[in-house]
Amino acid sequence: MFYLILEIKCAVWFWMKSAALFRLIKGNQPFISATYTVVRNLRLCSVVNSGSKFNRSIGNSVCSQVELLTGQPVRSAGTMAPVTGGLTERIDDYINKNTVFIFSKTTCPFCTEVKALFSSLGVEVQVLELDQDEQGADIQNALEQKTGQRTVPNIFINGEHIGGASDTKKLHAEDQLLAKIRAKKGHNYDYDIIVIGGGSGGLSASKEAAKLGLKVAVCDFVKPTPKGTSWGLGGTCVNVGCIPKKLMHQAALLGEGIKDASEYGWGTDPATKHDWAKMVTGIQDHIGSLNWGYRVSLREKAVTYLNEYAEFVDPHTLKTVNKKGKEKTVTSDKFILAMGGRPKYPGIPGDKEFGITSDDIFSLPHAPGKTLLVGASYIALECAGFLKGLGYDVTVMVRSILLRGFDRQCADAIGNYMEAHGINFIRECVPTAIEELEPGTPGKLKVSAKYTDGTDYSDEFNTVVFAIGRDACTNNIGLDKIGVQLNPKNGKVIHDTAEKTSVDHVFAIGDVLDEKPELTPVAIQAGKLLARRLAGTSSALTDYVNVCTTVFTPLEYGTCGLSEDDAIKQFGEQDIEVYHANFQPLEWTVSHRENNACYCKLICVKSQNEKVVGFHYLGPNAGEVTQGFGIALKMGATKAHFDDLIGIHPTTAENFTTMDITKSSGNDPTLTGC
Repeated sequence: MFYLILEIKCAVWFWMKSAALFRLIKGNQPFISATYTVVRNLRLCSVVNSGSKFNRSIGNSVCSQVELLTGQPVRSAGTMAPVTGGLTERIDDYINKNTVFIFSKTTCPFCTEVKALFSSLGVEVQVLELDQDEQGADIQNALEQKTGQRTVPNIFINGEHIGGASDTKKLHAEDQLLAKIRAKKGHNYDYDIIVIGGGSGGLSASKEAAKLGLKVAVCDFVKPTPKGTSWGLGGTCVNVGCIPKKLMHQAALLGEGIKDASEYGWGTDPATKHDWAKMVTGIQDHIGSLNWGYRVSLREKAVTYLNEYAEFVDPHTLKTVNKKGKEKTVTSDKFILAMGGRPKYPGIPGDKEFGITSDDIFSLPHAPGKTLLVGASYIALECAGFLKGLGYDVTVMVRSILLRGFDRQCADAIGNYMEAHGINFIRECVPTAIEELEPGTPGKLKVSAKYTDGTDYSDEFNTVVFAIGRDACTNNIGLDKIGVQLNPKNGKVIHDTAEKTSVDHVFAIGDVLDEKPELTPVAIQAGKLLARRLAGTSSALTDYVNVCTTVFTPLEYGTCGLSEDDAIKQFGEQDIEVYHANFQPLEWTVSHRENNACYCKLICVKSQNEKVVGFHYLGPNAGEVTQGFGIALKMGATKAHFDDLIGIHPTTAENFTTMDITKSSGNDPTLTGC
């Protein structure tokens, strides 16, 4: 009796809210008569549906009562004509021959809502509008007999009765809707997708694909470094890249802050020394928690985690080997290559025996002591920066130029700043051998090298770190056996705009892609969008243009868009205008840091209304500043847009809203006032 009263109240409320009420009134149909018809037929409906779910009789929709708004009574299951064999066959054909089939009515808002949901997911559905079909009333009667549900929408997926709008939305909220849609596979492989590589990109792709209803596995296996270093799930960024690098950079910044603190009135002990082991323990504990979190996340998303080394044996089959040497085979319809890269060694005597790389430095159990960084990449300069900030004697050996591929003016400014702060640079020089003079933690190493003019160089160090580039992990996994084409110069995967390789069912993301940025957020975005395309829910491609990045050197460098040299090459020197300025952060004034070390510039194309195509910033919090302005470049901002923006004072970012000195003017951009 309670449910009957509730049903009546709900139905009358919906009816009174509907525009049909006004149509009834305008048509001079008696209000009392119409209300009675609703109630009378609802009472009949409540009896017929007494064994069905409440949300299917009323909660999903009262659109089964739409006929009542015209004053015509609805025939109940007991008063309708028996369902004929031909009608039953017609209904079964709709249900069984379509992945998603909706019995609907054009006047039903719940039907419109559920169609929009499927559309937003990129799922094609077939619909029969019962109010537009001659047999609509009989079909609705037959559906009630078949499912116990009279209301619309009445939804079937792969032949299974789902229910109405609320049932469908509940499945979607629980990430089960797409799984039901994808459950009917068109292949007999173990998985829909196997992702090779458990880094940021691989995890992003696998979780998104599983969320969209695909059966997914991730193969991830870390081969230890020559020094025996290995790590858990999460890839380079989490374990031996972005995360520990930023934390060690922060440790160095805190050291600088201690020096500044005395100028701000804080009592500090000049003899305070940094505890390397304590820092490493704290960082590794954090990384361990991330590793565990990723494993839990895969389990929650129903992604199979295989801590095994994978190698193709045929186009759809992998041989996997775990750390105990146990082999097995798994098959998949599609594959995503997300193996990332590993640091290079120079191939000189003693390099792997006595040298280390960024794969080792962040978990080094002892202080590194006097350290040589070999290389001029951002990895070399970032490591050199935080090691110096932590109090170690640091030398950087550079073969040619700093930060190849970045803006030359900014790269050179970083080098000058680092040299001014006590980092030694050995330029145009390459190592030729390393030998151990004394074992220990750290030991003592002799490094022999040669300048480009042939002059010999040698010195002694406690630690030697190679940061001379990275090799894509595309060898020894059987790509040659299945025909995946690689760039012979760098071993990276050749691909199209949709990250598809030369093999139609094999895709690639992240650092293994040829001529694409080697950045964690890029891999994450590419993995997510690729998963959506493979699931058929989207056609969106990754936009590799105007990707922001930051180099966490002692003087941080944020950039988005083109370098000055690349802009000139692309648009011509006569069509480029560069606005620039030096500045001093307010926080540096009391501690008497440099006046004009920080710098910013905008590179604009004159013929395009001074559209900004290059953004460059040298100063504190470069990542935060650059990320904020990145969207402006993404949206095609011009110099006028920057000028119209009112800055936040006092901040370093506001300098981009006040720049009026151009390089072409020849005027001095150095700081002259507040």
